Amino acid sequence: MRNIERLKQKKLFLLDLDGTLYLDETLFDGAAEFLRCIRERGGRYLFLTNNSSKSGDAYVEKLRRLGVEAARSDFLTSVDATILYLREHGGQDKLYYVCGTESFKEQLREAGFRLTIDRDAAVDALLMGFDTELTFQKLEDACILLGRGVEYIATNPDWVCPTWYGYVPDCGSMCEMLFRATGRRPYVIGKPKPDMAYLAMRSAGAAPEETVVIGDRLYTDIACGVNAGVDTVLVLSGETKREDVETSDVKPSFILRDVKEYLNILKTKTGV
Repeated sequence: MRNIERLKQKKLFLLDLDGTLYLDETLFDGAAEFLRCIRERGGRYLFLTNNSSKSGDAYVEKLRRLGVEAARSDFLTSVDATILYLREHGGQDKLYYVCGTESFKEQLREAGFRLTIDRDAAVDALLMGFDTELTFQKLEDACILLGRGVEYIATNPDWVCPTWYGYVPDCGSMCEMLFRATGRRPYVIGKPKPDMAYLAMRSAGAAPEETVVIGDRLYTDIACGVNAGVDTVLVLSGETKREDVETSDVKPSFILRDVKEYLNILKTKTGV
């Protein structure tokens, strides 16, 4: 690995959540102190999550429940990135069918987008998210719409979402299921696309060399940082194992056991 002293110079920390700071309802050891240490050093952190099933406010509530103070402005979600993408690509006047949670739909409505649950309506695009409220009716509607040739957009490519008992299918797996049925693949928003990292750096006024992406997934978190031209830290507290790095085309700048190890690096004196 490269010079680890470089990790002490970072000003903006872009953090994944599931598998990086916590697992389900369990906050990882050292996570709260790591966040406090960043702020005490004059740095800033932003949470970048591909999970579209919850709103930013729901994440604020969850972190507070786990003992971490947070504000809505600390979060950038794949829903935020999707809304930005739709606005920048002339999607404000389109009619959308959403295969996602009610939380996802409500965020879209609040942003001014028109939604329908009627597959026979003049639907312009299908939006696919991590749908913890998935039904067969939604899948059938999605297949009919994709067969009709509507635009197809997904919030994120994650294969699984971690839980206390293992993993459940995430948006990427749902999209793969639809591909097997329809032959259609979506345009994917969120990590590994660099847009969320770019948006975060712009928001925080930080340069790429001052920024680090920290996460537990090579193909989303680490790839996002690589694509954005910033340093990356793979933590082994979630989905990825050390041996996975050897066979992956995506290589992190650093590999650490967990965020507590990064905390210990920040607390050591320079040159020690």
